Amino acid sequence: MRQSRLVLLSVALIGLLAGIGPLRAETGAAAAPLSVSIDDFSYLDTSGEVIDQTAAHQKRLDALMQKLRADVAAEPRYHLVPAAAPAGEARIKVIGGVQKMSTLIQWAKVAVIDVSASQVLYEKLYTFRGDTDEAWDHAAMFVSREVRGALAAALPPEAAAAAAPIGLAVFEFELEDNSAAPSSGPAGSDVATLADVTKGVRDRIAQSGRYRLVDTGGMTAEPVKARALRDCDGCEAAIAQRLGADQSLIGVIRRVSRTEYTVGFQVRDARSGAVVARGDSGLRMGADYSWTRGAVHLVGDRLLEGGAQR
Repeated sequence: MRQSRLVLLSVALIGLLAGIGPLRAETGAAAAPLSVSIDDFSYLDTSGEVIDQTAAHQKRLDALMQKLRADVAAEPRYHLVPAAAPAGEARIKVIGGVQKMSTLIQWAKVAVIDVSASQVLYEKLYTFRGDTDEAWDHAAMFVSREVRGALAAALPPEAAAAAAPIGLAVFEFELEDNSAAPSSGPAGSDVATLADVTKGVRDRIAQSGRYRLVDTGGMTAEPVKARALRDCDGCEAAIAQRLGADQSLIGVIRRVSRTEYTVGFQVRDARSGAVVARGDSGLRMGADYSWTRGAVHLVGDRLLEGGAQR
């Protein structure tokens, strides 16, 4: 049955490989960024649902394509070529398609093709559950990470080495409670919420593909155990270096009142201790259940979209 799924993509892949022409010669190819074009993915709904969701599906597909192109274009090692550009402009072509199989299941297929070598570098068929904005956002992050991984493998050795993810030690988020009426509940409730915050931030960073998370679980330094890295005058950088990381990240939730809080984070170079990125959310409204959303949004906006430097 799998052979019948996403037939249009398979046909497109065969046709593309059969119709490849000569790649336009480039000068200074060793230093030039890898030229990449990304075709609009196809979409096919065979779920048989009564409600017509064509508009919603197109909106979500457009958002997926926008994220994928933006993530590739943000990397200086790649030059994004418009999909409508003449043949030979791009060395690498990315094609794909999504098929809705049922109310809860969607199939997706993505291929990355080296046009110059008539070679498929990456091809994968996978599933994702749900047909909501959140499900599509998760799928978009996964597809982006996988495609950029395939592109990195196509780089020359020296460029591929430069593209290696930065080793990042993300320490547990800490709480600075400045509220007039601190929580009367058990201290464990804040600990559990901070664990959710840390997990959410780590997951978001890992999904970006730009960082390699370094395990901090075995570190016994007192500022780590006491969750007081925010007050140790940058000692987290040296701790991260001992863990084998290139950079460190610490984050702080500051509780202003029962319904107001701020989020802050700071990234340091593990060797020099220099601050390479930081962010502060400003005052936000919401109880502790909203801390994770606020922290993930801040890190995504200020670190991943902005891009910390080595």
